[in-house]
Amino acid sequence: MIVVTGANGQLGRLVIKHLISKVDASEIVAAVRTPEKASDLAALGVQVREADYSKPETLKKAFEGAEKVLLISSSEVGQRTQQHRNVIDAAKNEGVSLIAYTSLLHADISPLGLATEHIETEKYLKENKVPFVLLRNGWYTENYLASVAPSIEHGAFIGSAGEGQISSASRNDYAEAAAVVLTSEEPQAGKVYELAGDESYTLADLAAVISRETGKQIPYVNLPQNEFKEALIGAGLPEPFAALLANSDAGASLGGLFDDSSELSGLIGRPTKNLSEMIKAIIA
Repeated sequence: MIVVTGANGQLGRLVIKHLISKVDASEIVAAVRTPEKASDLAALGVQVREADYSKPETLKKAFEGAEKVLLISSSEVGQRTQQHRNVIDAAKNEGVSLIAYTSLLHADISPLGLATEHIETEKYLKENKVPFVLLRNGWYTENYLASVAPSIEHGAFIGSAGEGQISSASRNDYAEAAAVVLTSEEPQAGKVYELAGDESYTLADLAAVISRETGKQIPYVNLPQNEFKEALIGAGLPEPFAALLANSDAGASLGGLFDDSSELSGLIGRPTKNLSEMIKAIIA
């Protein structure tokens, strides 16, 4: 039995889609905070169980009979370390044979502020001597695609990544990789996968693709980190989230989102989704 935590999220749902193509749906548990929102998963034959990272009592029940657990990192930055520890403790107590954790690309050396809680979680996994595999996911291309429409509207794509190379991949690519690892017949405990897209680009390159696909001149405007944060707040983003995105862009300028190992495409057995194709689909 494979338990996918955070299964109502975008990544979790995609992981389950790929798992269903590999194992019987009855062997999959969608662990979710609100089971009522996962009725469509239940209709596919997947077991749906309540699991709140902040409520250990729900985790114990959610992991009953589990062989493997995919711990999808919490979205609640600042609370994630304790939440992840709750999940790890519950999985360990149930005697699972493997915990797969979605960490951050090169978390141990990453300049991104986001890395802190991932490093703390990785450390806790090691200290507790539970069998685990690290899926160190790079940036989701979708993170930047959300800015395509505003860049067209305002005539510029803004950021703080400078000339940093970004090796992003689609959320679906990372989800498929997780499903491959969870169903692999090869031992996975102790492995660390640095997962990133096959192609790397700067935000200026991204803006050039938007320009080409729209026929409009959309330049990339690089801003100091704090100015970018303020611009995001002005666009309606909450201050903590704006600060996180600005910090991540600044980290990208230092190489924090670059990787050319092709481990992701190697796992899924195909090239990762092309940036131009994704932008073209958004514009269409």
